Amino acid sequence: MADAAVEFLLENLKQLLLHHAHLIKDAKNQVEKLQNDLRFFKAFLKDTTTKKRKKDETLQVLVRQICDVVYDAEDVIDAFVTQAAEIKSKGYFFRAFMTPPRLLNIAERVETVCRKISDIYGGKDKMDFAGLGIGDGEPDKPEVPVVRQENLVGFEDDAEKIIGYLNEETEQLDVISIIGMPGLGKTTLAGKIYRNPTIQYEFQTRAWVFVSQEFTVKDVFISILKQTNKELFANTKRVVEDKDTKSAGVDTKSVAELAQEIATSLQGKKFLIVMDDVWTADDWDKLQIALPKSSKMGKVLITSRQVEVAWFANRDRPPHNLRFLTQEESWLLLRWEVFRKPECPSELEVLGKQIANNCKGVALAIVVIGGILARKSSSSDEMSARRNAWRKVSERVTTYLIYEDPQRLVEKLISLSYQKLPYHLRECFLYLGMFPEDYEIPVHATSLEETAEDYLDELINRNLVRIDKRTSDGKVKTCRVHDMIHDFCKTEGGSERENFFQEINKSSDGGFQPPVSCIDKYRRVSIHSEVVEFLSSKPSGPRIRSFVCINKDEVNLWDVGYSTIPNDEDEFNLPNENISAIPVAFKLVRVLDAQSIKFSKFPRDLYKLIHLRFIALSIHSRTRKSNILPSYFSKLWNVQTLIVHTVRHALDVEANILSMVQLRHFKTNASTTLRKPGKNSKEGRKLQTLGIISPESCGGEVFDRACNLKKLGICGKLALLLDGKDVSFDSLAKLGNLEKLKLINFPYPHLASEAKLGCLPPAYKFPAKLRSLTLSYTYLDWSHMSILGSLETLEVLKLKNYAFVGDCWVVADVGFRCLEFLHIGRTNLALWVASSHHFSKLRRLELRNCEKLKEIPIGLADIPCLQLLDLYYTKQAAVSARKILEAKNKQEEKAFKLSILPPEDE
Repeated sequence: MADAAVEFLLENLKQLLLHHAHLIKDAKNQVEKLQNDLRFFKAFLKDTTTKKRKKDETLQVLVRQICDVVYDAEDVIDAFVTQAAEIKSKGYFFRAFMTPPRLLNIAERVETVCRKISDIYGGKDKMDFAGLGIGDGEPDKPEVPVVRQENLVGFEDDAEKIIGYLNEETEQLDVISIIGMPGLGKTTLAGKIYRNPTIQYEFQTRAWVFVSQEFTVKDVFISILKQTNKELFANTKRVVEDKDTKSAGVDTKSVAELAQEIATSLQGKKFLIVMDDVWTADDWDKLQIALPKSSKMGKVLITSRQVEVAWFANRDRPPHNLRFLTQEESWLLLRWEVFRKPECPSELEVLGKQIANNCKGVALAIVVIGGILARKSSSSDEMSARRNAWRKVSERVTTYLIYEDPQRLVEKLISLSYQKLPYHLRECFLYLGMFPEDYEIPVHATSLEETAEDYLDELINRNLVRIDKRTSDGKVKTCRVHDMIHDFCKTEGGSERENFFQEINKSSDGGFQPPVSCIDKYRRVSIHSEVVEFLSSKPSGPRIRSFVCINKDEVNLWDVGYSTIPNDEDEFNLPNENISAIPVAFKLVRVLDAQSIKFSKFPRDLYKLIHLRFIALSIHSRTRKSNILPSYFSKLWNVQTLIVHTVRHALDVEANILSMVQLRHFKTNASTTLRKPGKNSKEGRKLQTLGIISPESCGGEVFDRACNLKKLGICGKLALLLDGKDVSFDSLAKLGNLEKLKLINFPYPHLASEAKLGCLPPAYKFPAKLRSLTLSYTYLDWSHMSILGSLETLEVLKLKNYAFVGDCWVVADVGFRCLEFLHIGRTNLALWVASSHHFSKLRRLELRNCEKLKEIPIGLADIPCLQLLDLYYTKQAAVSARKILEAKNKQEEKAFKLSILPPEDE
């Protein structure tokens, strides 16, 4: 983590010197010297790769020292800034008496850190890399895995599909890829196909090569030649007797010569080459030069953890994503592993099924657990003892996978992927361990912008994170990590080597593990139960930068613009006497995800946490006085994301959020009234997300400042926007970068149906780049849909909760030229008249609670790109939906899916 720590501190120092140099004027020289030392560290760490560090103990110690020093420096600087800001906010007499001694004391600590850095490299101007013995040397020989040939359970459908690909005729060399997370069974499936009698008969020329992370192109090419051109080796006079039995003649050839030899020998033959465990697109690029591209009878089967490899190898054939084993398959495989037969004693069946299910469909986990159970079963003939042993395993499957496996297979397999990650992804990956196990991680909660979204995509493509839900425009909405990977993140992140984060759990003796008294050494902590008891124990974490508290059982209704469903568990209801526990305990915190904690009011001393970048809070008070965002929030000048949940329908904001210079995302689940900004102020240009705000807050002066918004939500009396008296919809036209707009008509205290909108603004008044529009409770007539059809950039349209009402919708000729996603929910629509040319680019159609809709226009079946038709409580239209499915099947469009819930027989 030293690389990321150095990079992060350098950027923080840069911002500090640029924007808040007045806070460090008494130590500016020391800070600038620290910058120079850190740049040296950055160069040193860049030169010493992970591979070098793993081999050299001296380097490992040195990197650990660098990491410790950087963390110390970070703490000193942040403590300095905190104290300086606090003193600056006090009166004259306090500054006169308190400033010199306290600031000088911290300045001396900065100097101490600089001396520690100097000590690490002995005051030299250059690091002596040669003296540390960090040369690359010979690459390690990869350990070739044993391909399982027995107890093969499941994947019959996967094997059948891929064998079908292998039997297809193509115009050139065909590459088929199997991808999936570590331990899922990619190699096992490839071996099953490779040994299939039909495949052996069809492909007389075959080769299996294990590529791995550490491979040499020459060794792989020689291996292919040995298996596909046996005559070459049989005719060789001199053989070198080594473990690879290489031919001396072949061994002396260059990589280019070997590649040409392979291509020539394979040309005109029907061949199958399996390349197991290809790690990167660059690796494939080095290997594919030996394969004849023009071969119509050649097939290559790749296994990889990375989606990028698959698409790079063949852009015309999507990769085959290997599924998880079903519960039935998992249970069958476990029985074979433990008993070498599909039978199991009835006394162990319930526990066995529970253990199999807890392996979450990962074949390797079942194999490892099966070996552990087999040992425990053989050690005792008494059924009661065996049952007790199985019960212990059932309660802690993941623990047994990591600590009881003699070969540590699961840990090694995931560790390979972790070590291969670039440094900028390692912290991102380990951070996922701070969420509860099996938690649906909302992407918005990680404050992702474009760069961080790229990081998440990389982890998904490496099969370390899996997508759980997508947004209507195809982006990742929520994601999950498998339990095995989650546990690796916790173990690796909490190790003494990394000291990245620590999860706090209730211990069996009634206290906490680790003890509350020990959290002062951690930088990030997460706790997901007994939170109130933990905070009431008065923890002190002077080094903590992230405090994450998540109740995974809480139901979130963010998307519909309403409050979180209250959870009355005492462990999350924070009493008034502990309101300030977090600001007191974690003075340097940067990430505060405390949305699950139910505050009765905002902590008054929260403003002292000036290093906060991310805040998520939840106010559970129904009094208006407690639902006011205080003015002191404006002092949090580092905050980039501010999320506030409340149980009330409205939130008043006294803080001038537009003056928060770093703020990018402000999210609430209640209609929020903003303060009008000052005329001369220019802040607010970094804001990208604002919502949901009241129509009264949509004046031109707000959008003059927040002119770069990408997402905007408005909730309240929308008629105020349309009548144009005090505020006007015209002001939205200033938002030239706005892509997503949500409009919720909520005329509290009246019912929405009593305040239906008469019309929509003309198309030219909508933001020019609008891609996604959501309407709710607007009660518009369907005739106004023609206005939305005129929006030339509109790709996503969600009509929720009686957005439009009336029996009939006849789509105007202009149609929806760019629309890709259409959601219609809760309406009294009965007749819908449309054809394919009205929705020529539609990919997904969702109908929710459209109980009066008699049928879906059958002409929509002619939309070439339509992939999903999803019906939920839209029973009368089910017959027409199946007709569309039949039409799609006749068109042989295999990608189309139909979902009807609940099933008709219910």
